[in-house]
Amino acid sequence: MIHDERPVILITNDDGITAPGIRALVNAVKDLGQVIVVAPDSPQSGMGHAITIGEPLRLHKTEIFEGIASWECSGTPVDCVKLARDKILHRKPDICLSGINHGANYSINIIYSGTMSAAMEAAIEGIPSVGFSLLDFGYDADFSVAGEVARAITKRMLQQAMPKHTLLNVNIPKLPKAEFKGLKMCRQAYAKWQEEFDHRIDPRGKDYYWMTGKFMNLDKGDDTDAQALADGYASVVPVKFDFTDMDMKQKLEADWKDLEV
Repeated sequence: MIHDERPVILITNDDGITAPGIRALVNAVKDLGQVIVVAPDSPQSGMGHAITIGEPLRLHKTEIFEGIASWECSGTPVDCVKLARDKILHRKPDICLSGINHGANYSINIIYSGTMSAAMEAAIEGIPSVGFSLLDFGYDADFSVAGEVARAITKRMLQQAMPKHTLLNVNIPKLPKAEFKGLKMCRQAYAKWQEEFDHRIDPRGKDYYWMTGKFMNLDKGDDTDAQALADGYASVVPVKFDFTDMDMKQKLEADWKDLEV
């Protein structure tokens, strides 16, 4: 698949290969390198870092993007990254882009996000990666500003040697260009979903539950992704996949040193 000396850009998502967001991303960066698309054949939102085991994975070449080599995969976003590296590229791409997601992935949403999990999988493999999300769930969302953000960040990451485990979470507010204020480097806000489960009865008289609720920002800091987005900026959060709580580790080493079993 590697035909020239241009950087190889792997693009994936979790909304599916036919989603408008991934097309916007392809169009935004297709002249910056050799773009290869490997994405799910159906929506995979909320899959997190799931992988497919116990059943076969299907991979089919498509002609969805004119002039761009692309494949649709029956698996999860993480499956797409794994198959792209092993069976299509036979090497690591220079960068992995995931998105542009239809809907927010800031704060705690990164844990549930298939968009960010695909980027994280690439980062684990030593591929600088970034996930892009637009705060608009609409199928007819305007991706023009998000595309400009994606292009600017991708261009800089290709020009500037990034550490191999670089992982960025980028969220773009739903705003027209005239109201968009630019980029802001942030930390992840402490915010969470306050879920409720609506009890319903199906047409056959059986119980089922439908998850509802609202997103609560519990962080009053002015340096968070939630605040940046509220102020009209695109938030850029560097993310680590090492979940070790170093402060707690040091505390346990001190407080539990006399613990015996």
